[in-house]
Parts: sequence; C-alpha cells; structure tokens
Amino acid sequence: MNTLILLLANLFILTGFYCSTRFMLTLFGLIVLFMLSILVALIVQYLRELLSKDHRPPVIGSVFTILIHFSHLFDYMTEIAKKHRTFRFVTPARSEVYIVDPINVEHILKSNFPNYTKGDYHKSIMKDLFGNGIFAADGDIWRHQRKLASFEFSTKVLRDFSTVVFRSNTAKLVNKVSESVVHNQNFDLQALLMRSTLDSIFKVGFGFDLDTLSGSDEASNQFMIAFDDSNYILYGRYVDVLWRVKRYLNIGSEAALKKNVKLIDKFVYGLIQLKREQMKKGKLEGDKDDILSRFLIESEKGPGKLTDKYLRDISLSFIVAGKATSANALTWFFYMLCKHTFIQEKIALEVKEATGAEYTYSIDEFSQKLAETALDKMHYLHAALTETLRLYPAVPLDGKCSENDDILPDGFKIKKGDGISYMAYPMGRMAYIWGEDAEDFRPERWLRDGVFQSESPFKFTAFQGGPRICLGKEFAYRQMKIMAAFLVFFFKFKLVDEHKEATYRTMFTLHMDKGLPLYAFPRPKA
Repeated sequence: MNTLILLLANLFILTGFYCSTRFMLTLFGLIVLFMLSILVALIVQYLRELLSKDHRPPVIGSVFTILIHFSHLFDYMTEIAKKHRTFRFVTPARSEVYIVDPINVEHILKSNFPNYTKGDYHKSIMKDLFGNGIFAADGDIWRHQRKLASFEFSTKVLRDFSTVVFRSNTAKLVNKVSESVVHNQNFDLQALLMRSTLDSIFKVGFGFDLDTLSGSDEASNQFMIAFDDSNYILYGRYVDVLWRVKRYLNIGSEAALKKNVKLIDKFVYGLIQLKREQMKKGKLEGDKDDILSRFLIESEKGPGKLTDKYLRDISLSFIVAGKATSANALTWFFYMLCKHTFIQEKIALEVKEATGAEYTYSIDEFSQKLAETALDKMHYLHAALTETLRLYPAVPLDGKCSENDDILPDGFKIKKGDGISYMAYPMGRMAYIWGEDAEDFRPERWLRDGVFQSESPFKFTAFQGGPRICLGKEFAYRQMKIMAAFLVFFFKFKLVDEHKEATYRTMFTLHMDKGLPLYAFPRPKA
C-alpha cells in the first residue's frame, strides 16, 4: 500500500506540470473522496457488526488491524486465539472468521463440508498463479483433479519411482553440504532444501532433471525465485484493499506478480509441450512414471478435457505441494534439532540402528541401507517431523467461504459470504488442545511405548482433514524422512547464530525469513 501511495503521489505531481490548477484540485478531490468512501464503508460495517446482538463471533478489529500485524500475523493470531477460540475481523464487504477449536474445524472440513468452499473471494486472489489447480478449485473441477490425483498417488509405480528420486537427489544434497564442510563454510540449509525438493518434484511430476541444486541452470533458478515471490505477493492481497486497482494500473507488487507469472507460464508450458512432443514420437513408452506423463496418457482417452492450461494449473499445485511444504517443514525441523541437540543425537542413533549402517559407509552404501523397512522403524524421526509440523505447519492458515448461513458447534452464527479460516499454526500452541507444554518441542508426545501414534486430523491439521485431506501425506513423509535420515546420519548441525530466533515470511506456506544459516560437521567414523 505504501508503494501505491508513493506512485500515486509522484503521478499526481507530474500531472500537475501539464494540467490546470482547477483540474488538479478536482482530481485530488476525487482521490480523497474515493479513499474516504472506503474508510466510511469500513467504519459503518465495523460498527454494525460490533453492535450486533445476533451471537456472532467477537469482533477483534478490521482488515487494517491485520495489515498492521501482517509481518507477524500468525503469532498475533495465536495470542488472540488464547482468549477467543472463535473470533473475526471486519472488511467493508464481509466478516473474516478464524477458528481453532477442533470441533469447529471438523464441522467446516467434514460435517458440513459442502457449505465451506474456497469461494470466489479466495479463488480471485489465487487465480493469477494457481488458476484452477486443486488448491483453488471447487465443485466438478476439484472432484476431477482429486480423482486423478487419488489414482496416481495410490499406484505402487509412483511410490517406487518417487523413492528412487528422493534418494538420488538427497545424495546430491549430501555432497553439496560436504563441500561446505571441506571448506569450513556456513551455508543456508533452507536454500539447499528448496532446490533439492524442487528438483525432486520436477523429476516425479514432469520427468525432467532440473538440477537447481547445482545452480547452473539460470531458467530454473529464475522460475524458483519467481514462484516464491508470487506466493508472497498473492498472500499480501488479503490485506491490500487496493490490489485490484494496482493490478489494473499494472504498478507495484501487481506489476511484479504479472512479470513473475509470465515467466512461470513460459517455463511450465515449455515442459508440457516437450512432453507432448515426446508422446507423439512414442518416447514415453519406457519412461512414463512421472505424473505429467500419466496425465497426458489420460488426456488421450478424453481429448479436450486436459488442455495445456489445465495441465499447467495441476502441475503448479503439485509443485507447491511437493516443494514448498516439504522444504519449509524440513527447514523448521533442522532449526529445532539445532535448538535441541540431544534430540538431534537421538534421531541420528535411531537412523543408524534402523539401517544397520556404519559411519564409515559411503553415500551409495547408506542409500542402499535406507530401504522402506528401515524407514518404517524410525518412529522417533517420524514423531519429530510431526512435532515440527504441529508447531510449524507448512500451511499456517487455510481459508474457506460460507455458501449459506450456518451455526458452528460452539454456537456462533456464520453468515452467507463470511470467510472462515482454521488456523493450524495457533492450534499447535493451544494448551487446551495439547496440554500445558503445548509450545514445547517434544516428539515424545507422539509415541506410545516407542511406537508412533497419530492424532485426529481436526486436532493436528497440518494435512487438512475430511474430503480435502492431503493425498500426498505419505508421499511427503517419505520424502522428509529420507532427506532427514541422510543428513543427520552424515552430519551434525549447528546454528551460525545460536542466539537468534528464526522468524517467518507471511505467505501461503510457512517460509523461514532470511534462510537457515548453519555449520555442518561430519560424524566421527569410529
């Protein structure tokens, strides 16, 4: 918003050199009138909702309150949620309701699922990047993609193929960290994890070796930067009441978003076209394990349904699911291991015992030992990853829209058109859900006699719940366990600045701000 005000001010000054004083006064009056009309509409709506006796959720503030606290939004929401399990903020057009009580979460995600959709509001914000991809879709489009994705994730072919890819790319990651160890240099683990997971999802999703980990491919590097920046800009639309004006004028963040999306489209459409050409030449027969190839084969059965635009939207959904979520979760995981070194050592010992590997093993030898049976034995690692996701969920807030009037299980009334978001980040910090030690990192809370025990998806919402529960949950755990096992087996990690507390960028996924600078040390060979 500050950028827009500055640009408008400069435009106003420049216009003054070429226009009459009367015209400039009229223009200035129109701008002031426009801004005042927005402010008056907000004040009227705010007072109306504040004075309502209709048993609506308590009003905490307006959309401008969220804007003020945007940089630390999820922690701000946590503090409110400790006082109010259900609350709302007011905009000129509607109320934005936020919930943390598991009974309410189950209501919107399962019990009354048809009433709570992504809605036109959320889709309008997300569409420029995600189009009609599964994260932004409703109705028949969502059901069609869900059906396709459900079939693909259930196949043994994809499971085996993805495991091979995860091992191969993580081996490259270990070599990359080893270079820093040899040169006694610190490194940004988050950046390396982002590149490694992007390489993996492109291999599994598209069948192409992107190799961003080497940093040699400029096009893929630009794609990754554009994708992350677009994610950040889109989330900012929730508090930027003038984003549509900025998009129309093609200025500020909206101009940057347009440029990013153009770059992203060129990159993804190029891959889709290359795949189509390979299919026409019959080159997919021996190499069709990736998701895009399987979707293209499916498109031949129903021509016209899976257009390049449709495949583009599906593909970007897989990228955000497979890259950003896993990499962000692993970043917070290693941050917590550095804060709790005894847990880091306990996981390293479990990996060693589960694989039967020795520290003298090479990367290839360890990879062979890291079989599915070994991964299944790593209950403490699984618990530590889950505990990380409890406190640092990949998607900290998830918004829906109410299609009709409703009453939540706690008795509060929801109006048609209200936004309603369940808050995974604050939920992980609620004492009434997890106990008085809710804000402590304690993997043991997930273990019973040493065996991992899951919780209700409406209490632990990192993978959502109900009909829209994440299909790639086991896929994500497999990737995270392989990467974590490799790294803790070969290295000990230490924060460059042990006194600095990590913070996040406020966006759709919980991205650590300014990266994760670490030192790595090889584990002793004896």
